[in-house]
Amino acid sequence: MIKSMTAYARSDFSSPRLTITIEIRGYNSRHLDVALKLYHRYAVLEEKIKKAISTAVDRGRVEIRINITESDENAEVFSINEPMANAYYKTLVQLKNKFQIDAEIPLALLCTKNGIIETADPEINTDAIWQPLEECLHAALSEFDAMKINEGDALKADLEQRLAFIEDSITQIETKTDGLLGIYQEKLKNRIASLTQGMVDIDPARIAQESAFIADKSDISEEVVRAKSHLNQFRQLMADKAPCGRPLNFLLQEFNREFNTMGSKAGDAEIAHVIVAAKTELEKIREQIQNVE
Repeated sequence: MIKSMTAYARSDFSSPRLTITIEIRGYNSRHLDVALKLYHRYAVLEEKIKKAISTAVDRGRVEIRINITESDENAEVFSINEPMANAYYKTLVQLKNKFQIDAEIPLALLCTKNGIIETADPEINTDAIWQPLEECLHAALSEFDAMKINEGDALKADLEQRLAFIEDSITQIETKTDGLLGIYQEKLKNRIASLTQGMVDIDPARIAQESAFIADKSDISEEVVRAKSHLNQFRQLMADKAPCGRPLNFLLQEFNREFNTMGSKAGDAEIAHVIVAAKTELEKIREQIQNVE
């Protein structure tokens, strides 16, 4: 199935005690690359989240941002680093005495020192959070997949047009190779006549033999058959439900190999022009395939 790797989705969950917002963005990538932004307090859930994503997405860069807000009064508390506070206070007292400063040491001054007051996250109930988070995540991934399919339909329509052009090119090449033996014979006669300037009699049997030898070396029927097979496989992969970006990319390499061989073996200007046009379309297909999951 043709699915685009470029997509966006959002899902929300809200209850009296919990609010969850999930945003997913997808971009092109050769492999699956998950970039998760999640408050460190919920890092224990990271493995489950990434597993759910890897189950739903085959490849591409997936940037996912998850915001979780708990309304529980104990959702976030603070702790005091007493040893640091004592040491800092004693240092301030020493400075006060040294410079004979007659003033109280304000509490605000102690609070500004980094590390004295720290966030102390209590243990979270992972089961209570994971259930709504999982539902919200599945909803976001479902919307994400729907957008990829929608974008993929547009890609598929473009690819089908280009495949039709490739198919027509293969038919043209096949048609033009039908009369190559006679062309080789005529070229060989003209070449020998030009070199000998009519001073040597040309043996028709030898001309036929040499022409047949050249035609055999220039035979591209196997390449044409394989190109047709690749074309059928390409369409089958597009129709299958499984992700097809990687195998389609491999098939394009095989396509190029067949057309390159045809061009080097045929030695015919008209066939060469058709091959150049077909390879141009293959390059456009390759660019499109870079966005297929």
